[in-house]
Amino acid sequence: MQAPLPKLLKKDIFGQITLVQSADGLVVRRDTRDAALAVRWIARRLLAREARVLAVLDGISGVPQLIKADRDTLDRSYVEGTPMQVGRPTEIEYFRAAARLLRQLHRQNVVHNDLAKEPNLLLTIEGQPAFIDFQLSWFARRRGRLFRVLAREDIRHLLKHKRTYCADFLTRREKAILENPSVLSRIWMLTVKPVYLFVTRRILGWEDREGAGDRN
Repeated sequence: MQAPLPKLLKKDIFGQITLVQSADGLVVRRDTRDAALAVRWIARRLLAREARVLAVLDGISGVPQLIKADRDTLDRSYVEGTPMQVGRPTEIEYFRAAARLLRQLHRQNVVHNDLAKEPNLLLTIEGQPAFIDFQLSWFARRRGRLFRVLAREDIRHLLKHKRTYCADFLTRREKAILENPSVLSRIWMLTVKPVYLFVTRRILGWEDREGAGDRN
């Protein structure tokens, strides 16, 4: 890695994410101490959520490994790769491997909840998929109806990316999933999302897109 460290990767109202060198090697550090005062408690809740999920997913290849976490900071292993919108994977094997990785998450009762954003999917140097940014993810003790709905949304968002980069390999069943968003997704789009966008972009001046575009 030639870039000088520490290297700022992202800064927003929830704090900053930095690539640092530590005794554990290259580490990605989420730090909420610079979060906007009004939302610092949310930033800490999201950090705690990410720490719990990464602990559950410990040992799974293709997701960051939790190194340490406290109230304000979280260190996770650095996954070397290229964001999807830059790497633009067109091989069907990438999406088959991504689907297998997603099934591993779901078997551990974890939903990612943010796979709509292309920067959260990486093309590693080995050409394999990896998922990052688990602050919106959720570990469910039981697989109830809400878990199943959110897991299906994970799948649907992955299929949107497949449609973008590898559309010729979509199956009939996958096309049906794409054409039928869940009721929860439709409610979000009609009611919650407009309010969310107004508050984050107009009031807080924050736009969490990172080059991925709005993928509804």
